[in-house]
Amino acid sequence: MSSTDPQTSTRPDDGIAEGVETPLQTPAAIASDPSASAAKSAIKGEGHEVTLKNVKSFYGDNMAVKGVDLEYKANQVTAMIGPSGCGKSTLLRSINRMHEEIPGARVEGEILLDGVDINAPGTDVVAIRRMVGMVFQRPNPFPTMSIRENVAAGLKFNKVKDVDHDERVEWALRGAGLWDEVKDRLNAPGVGLSGGQQQRLCIARTIAIKPDVILMDEPCSALDPIATLKVEELIQELKTEFTIVLVTHNMQQAARVGDRTAFMYLGDLVEVDETQKIFTNPSDTRTEEYVSGKFS
Repeated sequence: MSSTDPQTSTRPDDGIAEGVETPLQTPAAIASDPSASAAKSAIKGEGHEVTLKNVKSFYGDNMAVKGVDLEYKANQVTAMIGPSGCGKSTLLRSINRMHEEIPGARVEGEILLDGVDINAPGTDVVAIRRMVGMVFQRPNPFPTMSIRENVAAGLKFNKVKDVDHDERVEWALRGAGLWDEVKDRLNAPGVGLSGGQQQRLCIARTIAIKPDVILMDEPCSALDPIATLKVEELIQELKTEFTIVLVTHNMQQAARVGDRTAFMYLGDLVEVDETQKIFTNPSDTRTEEYVSGKFS
């Protein structure tokens, strides 16, 4: 990743503090009353739209994302492709307000979650990061916690008392396709799992509080082909309940799992369309050159 698109830290506390966990409030409740604590139930098929309007992301005076207009559709996987340093990961972190944590960084424009601007004055930033979960490039299970404790971490951090934590842990591990592999060793350290299992554990941790949107920043970049396939299958299953944005450098992966694909280049959104069209009949010659491997 380039110097203008720095990798997000994966310290043990980042998952909770920066959005690996998820929502207790609706966007409207957050916008009107940041202290509201109304519970939000996740229903299968309940997707949430994210709309970007003229979004610009800066590192000091450097504009890394240049006025992007884009809609992430509910219950779909939108794959974000483009060469390194083109602004994909910066845009991703802007969606849950992590980008602004970088010294000198800022975001302009509107980012709407179900029509509510997450950058509006008075918005509860922590609540936004709970509603928009994030999975990072490398697995980052909390090293001092067991498998069970890793998945339940967000429930405890957010003081969720209206659900059975053990039931939710099982639900999340099943959702992450990991339950059958770990059900007999839930008290074992999470870091004792294989790399692919650790990434699915982090996905389970993300979905445990049932976010509206899941952001995935190259979640398979550190995994072998077999583990990658399992995560890709999982992404396809998760979209029935969540809206997913996937940043990837793997063209085959984007073609396999993306319902829609967006191509970025030098901070600009060049085009976005149905994935099949992007890979077979793109509208812009730059997209055609990129997906055909003429530049990377």
